[in-house]
Amino acid sequence: MTDAPSAPHTPLPTDKELVLKVIPMPADCNANGDIFGGWVMAQVDLAGSVLPARHVQGRMATVAVNEFVFKQPVRVGDILSFYSSVARIGRTSVTVEVEVYAERFATQGRYMKVTEARLTYVAIDASGRPRPIPRPADTADGTAITE
Repeated sequence: MTDAPSAPHTPLPTDKELVLKVIPMPADCNANGDIFGGWVMAQVDLAGSVLPARHVQGRMATVAVNEFVFKQPVRVGDILSFYSSVARIGRTSVTVEVEVYAERFATQGRYMKVTEARLTYVAIDASGRPRPIPRPADTADGTAITE
């Protein structure tokens, strides 16, 4: 895909929360000039942990990358916006969906989805073992708690 003005333009999600914005730099590039997929994955993991931290209220760890799809390349100078939502809250785990949108530096205000992922985090105790997530009757954001 190119940076051409005809690149797909996608509206930003209204059902997810903006949890991170970042601009990749030249040190994050592969030999083709695109940003390393592993760098994008690390940023998605950070963004994905924001909402579960509100529920877990303590230590947690990433236990699964359930799905990860690279839809478009990411380039140096792109302004990346990471949107997340809670998909499921279990007894010890929280699953989130993360969508990443890029604004090419030269065409700011036009967004394209570059990555989408689904990750699961587990609440852990001081020994690193799974522990129950605190169970209020309803969560502050209205998310249903499921078993």
